[in-house]
Amino acid sequence: MKPLEILSALPPWSKASPDSIVDSPAFAMPCRLGDASAVLRRAAVEPAASDSLPLRVSFGDEPHVLRLGRSSAFPDLDAVWESRADVPAPLLLALVEKECGSLFQMLENAVRKQLRLVGQNPEGDLEPTNPEFLDFQVVPADGSAEADDARTIVFSLSRSASVVSALGVLRNIDHTHESVRGQMLPAETEYASFTIPEDDLSALAPGDAVLIPELESAQPKLVVDGRFTLDAAGVSPLSEDALAHVRAAAAGEISLGQVLDAAGGEEPKIESLKDDGSNPPLRIVRNGATIATGSLGRLGDQTAFFV
Repeated sequence: MKPLEILSALPPWSKASPDSIVDSPAFAMPCRLGDASAVLRRAAVEPAASDSLPLRVSFGDEPHVLRLGRSSAFPDLDAVWESRADVPAPLLLALVEKECGSLFQMLENAVRKQLRLVGQNPEGDLEPTNPEFLDFQVVPADGSAEADDARTIVFSLSRSASVVSALGVLRNIDHTHESVRGQMLPAETEYASFTIPEDDLSALAPGDAVLIPELESAQPKLVVDGRFTLDAAGVSPLSEDALAHVRAAAAGEISLGQVLDAAGGEEPKIESLKDDGSNPPLRIVRNGATIATGSLGRLGDQTAFFV
């Protein structure tokens, strides 16, 4: 399974609203800034209103306010930044269009609506009135830029349902972010699966022993959150079957980061059963229901599950 498939199957990600995705610290939308690959992230610090250039823009027919922060990524605009209030509005807007075209194109592609530069918004009281703002930064895709790096562009965009809907999709969540990787999931160790007639399974009683030779050769795996199986081959969706499964009686935990690492090819560490009598209590599960609990032992020269 790929990371997006794993997230899509897991609450809270599978049910995440566009607002919660855009507001997540893991929000990271791949984009292009001119010819360079970049990432649009939420900014840790919004550009100060006193040191930003407020612009009126529109996406289609929807008016917005864009507060552009100072950046040496726009050298000509940066050169007149301190005296921008003295620059005639037509000249300043022409300079913005010339220097910020790649940023505007990126936003147009992200929102999937044509962006138009309407003019300046010096008083901050033009439509839309009193908007809530989304603070963003655009950084190189290689992650090498710091917040004050010359290649970083910081801006604020007035929030709207259409903008949030366009940006707030699950593929824009950075699965390498610690807020994602740190999510803990229940995990059961499964040691083997085997076939057993229904009558024999339903007749199990305390003191019975079930011979399970599969326990001696099967590789253990993890059943994660009742949704995935995780083993040396990677991560797969959990499929229901008619087999009986031998699992540890108590569930543990695994981080989503470990699941994603296994999906990426990293072999997980899963404890195997031992021959020294130190194995944990076990249970036999079928169709998600516990049929019997017990422990591992030997019956003659064979491995058995003692109910």
